Amino acid sequence: MKNQIIVLGASGHAKVCIELLRAMGEEISYCVGIEDSPDQCVDVPVLKGDENLALLRNKGYYRAFIAIGSNHLRLRLASVVTGQGYHLVNAISPQACVSPTVCLGLGVAIMAGAVINAETSIGDLAIINTGAVIDHDCQIGKAVHIAPQCALSGNVIIGDLSFLGIGCKVIPEIQIGDHVIIGAGGVVISNINSGATAVGVPAKVIRQ
Repeated sequence: MKNQIIVLGASGHAKVCIELLRAMGEEISYCVGIEDSPDQCVDVPVLKGDENLALLRNKGYYRAFIAIGSNHLRLRLASVVTGQGYHLVNAISPQACVSPTVCLGLGVAIMAGAVINAETSIGDLAIINTGAVIDHDCQIGKAVHIAPQCALSGNVIIGDLSFLGIGCKVIPEIQIGDHVIIGAGGVVISNINSGATAVGVPAKVIRQ
């Protein structure tokens, strides 16, 4: 078995995730991209086409990280690679501050400067981006993306596949459903139902 990691994706987000993994002491052998991907991603060779996943698995690679920004695509690819026998790893910056009581899922990315406080739960495939702050007792669902400089107060719940744009703020005890989009800079002061798009200060639903 080969202990090096296979990264799915070859975009700017993949570049950041590769550097996170390297900062953890991990070695990345290949990225797997699409036909118009570059030949290299921060000097990691890029193999083009998902068929390469099975070929690499047959060669003994078994650890993977999905460096795809799209929540829905990240979740779909996770099902593909785990079905092929890959184990998802986490990419956590040494410059992030993560409480020892945080419960982390698999395939999670936590970028530099992020702070995650006591007894928060982070679901599989979540992205906690650069400088985001998540306070105590929050529940972050599967394949959620918390963009850079967001701030969540205590006891906030974010449902699966939701996206909080750059600089969002959420007051304590708020519940945000599944598949929700909060626009950049939004300030959430009331619960948001699943499937909604909300923007503004305070954030108001513009599409359900």
